[in-house]
Amino acid sequence: MKNCFINGLSAISTQDTFELDFVNSLKTVNPNENILRATEPNYKAFIPPAAIRRMAKGIKMGVATSAKALEEAGLTQVEAIITGTGMGCSQDSEKFLKNILDNHEQFLTPTSFIQSTHNTVAAQIALRLACKGYNFTYVNGAVSFESALLDACMQITAADIASVLVGGIDEYAAHTFSLYELVGLIKDKKNVPFSVLNPITKGTVFSEGATFFALENTKKASTYAEVVDIQLRNKLTSAELPTFIASFLEKNNLETSAIEVLIVGNNGDVEFDGFYKEAMHGFKDSIHLYYKHLSGEYNTASAFGLWVAANILGQQEIPEILRINAIEKKGYRNIVLYNQYRGLDHSLVLLKSVN
Repeated sequence: MKNCFINGLSAISTQDTFELDFVNSLKTVNPNENILRATEPNYKAFIPPAAIRRMAKGIKMGVATSAKALEEAGLTQVEAIITGTGMGCSQDSEKFLKNILDNHEQFLTPTSFIQSTHNTVAAQIALRLACKGYNFTYVNGAVSFESALLDACMQITAADIASVLVGGIDEYAAHTFSLYELVGLIKDKKNVPFSVLNPITKGTVFSEGATFFALENTKKASTYAEVVDIQLRNKLTSAELPTFIASFLEKNNLETSAIEVLIVGNNGDVEFDGFYKEAMHGFKDSIHLYYKHLSGEYNTASAFGLWVAANILGQQEIPEILRINAIEKKGYRNIVLYNQYRGLDHSLVLLKSVN
């Protein structure tokens, strides 16, 4: 892939990332909460009030962050819209199913059903922009966003598209999250406080969020970073991980010594965070960072990780709250992001500074 530049970005997360700048928006979250909610902005600047009332949370977050990403990049239109989501518009799905039961499968209004599909966010954005170009949504578990990002960069590289809007969205849904708690995917509240770096229990702290990026084939004043490569693998053992990483770097003609920053997706699950220890072991001379202690875990939380990485390269500054080790570098040119979920859906993303 080549010439895939991040020229605008925006995130709604548990942090105040939509309203504040990168450095000042990141704060410690409550270690006693096993479910974190997104900090929502005032949507009226991006969505008409009448439309806000009819939109589920995920749609509002997606529409607002996409609009702000385009605004940063100085774009009013794009040639493609690509999104990734693990669970789609869960709130409307639950609402529609509840109405089926409550009304004995009769007299149902179609609104919740129409807005319950996974591609609703991409469709709403396209309607608002009057964009009739390529529109696709990936639902691939923990690599849903990376799949969308890979497609976006391929569209720019191979299909000669000049601009793509790409993002990841997942929202909180009460019944769905209660099932996650029941099966142990979400940490038990009895085991507070929760630690991401030094976990002693299974499960994770779950959350929600939306992150969008405006990608273009040209560099401009607003450019944060260049997306160099993305690689996905569904299944890996811990022993196979070093080879997976080594082949990724070799493909891009890089040694581990050229990677100033490694960003890992530790989520506090004692059963699977060993993958990240193995990854960090291979980058002994790199700065190690993590982010899910701030964002929580959800299927597209890795999009928040990319938001962190792009800001670091764009501003050449690392907030202390992200650091795992104490290694310092004079500047940051190459960043590798590694993520997996419960031992599956492994992804590597390479970003490069444009300065």
